[in-house]
Amino acid sequence: MDKTNIQESKSVTAMNNQLLTECKAHLFWSRKQQRKWFFTLLYGTCLVYATRTSVPLLIPAISKEKHWTKTDSGTILSSFFWGYTLTQVASGFISDRIGGQKVIFFAAVGWSLTTLFMPSIINTFSNNEVSVKFIAAVRMLNGAFQGMHFPSMISLTSQRLHEPDRASFFSLLTSGSALGTLLTGSLGSYLLETYNWTKVFQVLGGLGLMWTAVLSYYSLSLMKNAASNKSSNVTPLPWLQLLSKPPFWSCVLGHACQNNCFFVLLSWMPTYFHDTFPEVKGWVVNMVPWLSLLPCTFLAKMVSENLVKSGYSVTVTRKIVETICLVTQSINLLILASVTNYQAAILCLTLIIGSTGFHNNAIAVNPSDLAPKHSGSVFGLMNTVGAIPGFLGVYVAGHLLEITHNWSIVFVITSIVNVLGCIVYLLFGSGNAII
Repeated sequence: MDKTNIQESKSVTAMNNQLLTECKAHLFWSRKQQRKWFFTLLYGTCLVYATRTSVPLLIPAISKEKHWTKTDSGTILSSFFWGYTLTQVASGFISDRIGGQKVIFFAAVGWSLTTLFMPSIINTFSNNEVSVKFIAAVRMLNGAFQGMHFPSMISLTSQRLHEPDRASFFSLLTSGSALGTLLTGSLGSYLLETYNWTKVFQVLGGLGLMWTAVLSYYSLSLMKNAASNKSSNVTPLPWLQLLSKPPFWSCVLGHACQNNCFFVLLSWMPTYFHDTFPEVKGWVVNMVPWLSLLPCTFLAKMVSENLVKSGYSVTVTRKIVETICLVTQSINLLILASVTNYQAAILCLTLIIGSTGFHNNAIAVNPSDLAPKHSGSVFGLMNTVGAIPGFLGVYVAGHLLEITHNWSIVFVITSIVNVLGCIVYLLFGSGNAII
């Protein structure tokens, strides 16, 4: 009788283990699903950046029409990042629990509509002081919606991909930022020169709404697994343990320093060329530097994979790849501070933007290394701090330009900040799980 019970117990345990394994396997995307979701999310990331960079592209034309000062422009450009910081942690936390695709959809509706109606918002008030504050408030709301995208996306991919595929999949998705900027630089510049600045907002906002419809359709296939996904994957995040770890803070600081460089250039590059080299066509400025980001992202992915295959640890690999990014940017920023022709300026900016592809294969995927079970929440926290330079650095750059009328000061300070981030990450960075 006892032997029979033991055998039945073993049989039940084996069946339960098999069911659990099948349930977990069902949560992961097949190769076909991976391709479908990759292109869907890549297109979405492209539109996120296209709408984000629409204001930097159009700010010279709008500020001339509305008689805005550099400080006014800086306030509007930096206000986006005030909102961007507010939703990072919360969206990652919620995505880890209900599914990233739901949060991405909600966010997409928000940033698409605020982009679509931006012309009406800009023209609402005739008083400049009131108008700038109102536009800044709406831009902050737009930033809050866009702040949900990346934490939700890394949460979704962490839940639906096997561990070896996560870092490379997410790093390639980040190349959508280059495609989005190219879309703004090409289509946006064409619409601006052929029609006017209002048409750029309307077209990009409309494309965003079209994408939300596609995302909604594809998300239905994930709904049936939502309950099992929630119960099998969610564990409490040990916040105190995470916040006590130097590798986490080195990742955060390194990300913030690189973001300072990226966001300052993203926001002010069109104005820099408009002021310094007015003879340069807008499409050249807004397209050529960004052509380097996508191939450099693939190059950095190959470098990372080859380093790991050669026997280097994930920690050493992440540090090497991130150092390539930050050092390349620092050197070219110093050169940019003294260039006298637009060809040299374009070359420096192309190398700076291209090296961001190495960052996307190092610190940007580091949350999956440090906290594989909580990547959405950890990325959200990292990106919250990383977005501070978005409003602080961009605003300070505008204020310095208003006082000094000197772009070299902005570039030198940005270079020093990059060196600081590189040193800290080299000393304390890690590619091992800490929680």
